[in-house]
Parts: sequence; structure tokens; C-alpha cells
Amino acid sequence: MSDIRSNGKEDLLVVRNLVKYFPVRSGFLQRVSGWVRAVDDVSFTIRRGETLGLVGESGCGKTTIGRTILRLIPATSGSVDFDGRSVLEVDGRELKTLRRDMQIIFQDPLSSLDPRMPIGECIGEGLKVHKIGTHREQLETVHRMLRMVGLEDYHARRYPHEFSGGQRQRIGIARALALRPRFIVCDEPVSALDVSIQSQVLNILRDLQAELNLTYLFIAHNLSVVEHISDRVAVMYVGKIVELARRDELYRNPLHPYTKALMSAIPIPDPRLTRERIIL
Repeated sequence: MSDIRSNGKEDLLVVRNLVKYFPVRSGFLQRVSGWVRAVDDVSFTIRRGETLGLVGESGCGKTTIGRTILRLIPATSGSVDFDGRSVLEVDGRELKTLRRDMQIIFQDPLSSLDPRMPIGECIGEGLKVHKIGTHREQLETVHRMLRMVGLEDYHARRYPHEFSGGQRQRIGIARALALRPRFIVCDEPVSALDVSIQSQVLNILRDLQAELNLTYLFIAHNLSVVEHISDRVAVMYVGKIVELARRDELYRNPLHPYTKALMSAIPIPDPRLTRERIIL
């Protein structure tokens, strides 16, 4: 596995030997009969202002890594350090403070928004939970976030079903940005969108990263999407990272057979050309 070595002060997120197993229960008493090794001894680092693309097929453990890093689900073992603080060990008020710095953009924008709430309330909910600013200041923050993702102030009064898929994903991005985080897990944020809308959302994410100095873990199953936004790419297969390299290096010279198989599945934008498909 090709890797770029950790560089201490530059690393914002350090994941070491992360493990997440899910129990398999069977029988009348639902006793544990086995374990699903969703994440099996995974280690990597992400530098400040960097985008690490995490790519692999469905079921390989990509989303589980993102949710475990954010403490949305408990880890079986391992360590996650964010800016020198142990994410898996903090509790109470310290965990609440840490959550302001670490946010997530979900894959399905519609199911991640409350259909009974105007999107202005959805975006501003985190501000209320953390008691940031007065009501007027919170409303100003919501409007500012909407404008940052290409929407207008009046959209804050509308409900999720009144927006297109691309607009709903922009709302999801605005909600993640409302607390001014430093690190965002982008969990397949464009996989449910049309190709033309995908490029718009990717450009928004890239522009916001440059403007706000954000750090991304960008999860996807499409290598061509990851290529446009990532600085480094990690390839995941059955719970393990099998290859990790700089983007250009990985696309120019993939080493692992699974990476080569993923590369062979990328469509060529010319009907006259064909590529040999590698089947594992």
C-alpha cells in the first residue's frame, strides 16, 4: 500500500487501527453467532485543508468509517485523534464542543431533512443546540449560509419537498457549514444526483474549502468523481484500506488489483474506444 507519511503538526485527523465489528445474532435467544468486520484495522491521516477521497464498492465499510470517526456509532477498538484530542474518549461537554468542529453531509439529502421544518430551521438547528448568537444573529447566519451555496434568503421559509435534489444537497451543505466546522465527512454527497448537478455541487464544495480552509473526508464509489476533488485517494476493500496514494500517482499507476478493477470500470467519454473490464 502506497502511503504519504504523517507530518505531525499538519495532521488534523489521525486514525489508527480503527475497528468496527457488528454482531450477527441467530436463534430464538438472538445470541451472537458471528461478526461482520465492517472496518478492520484501518489507519490514515488527513492534513489541514486537504481532501482525502475514500473509494470502494457498496458494503466495503466506507460510510461506517465516516460515522465511527464522528462518534455517530461506537468503535470496537482503535483511536481517532482530531487536532490532538481523542474523539473516542471525550464525553459530555467536551464531546459537544468537538461536534462543532466535525460535521457530515449525508448521501440522501431528502431523508436527512425534517419534512415538517422549513429549511431555515433545519440549517439553524445546530446554532440553537449550541446556543450560538441571538435569534436575529442565527437568522443572519442561516441567510449567509444559503447565499454561500447559491440559494436565496427567501428559501429559508420553504420546506424540503419544494426543492430539487441538487438544491436539497446544497441545503445539506449549508447546514453542515452553519457551525463553522473545520472538518466535514462528505458521505457520497453527489451519488444521488444527475451528472450535470454533480459537477455544480463538487464545485461548491471545492470553492468553500478554499474560502473557509475546510478539511474533507470525501466518501464515494465513483473514482471519476473522486479524481476531481481529492488530494489523496484511499481505496477500501472488504473493510481494509488496500491502497493509499496521491491522486495523480494512483490514477497514473494503480498498484493493487482491486484498484485496477475499479479503474477499468470508469467509462471512456468516446463511443469509439473500449477498455478491457477487469472482473475480480
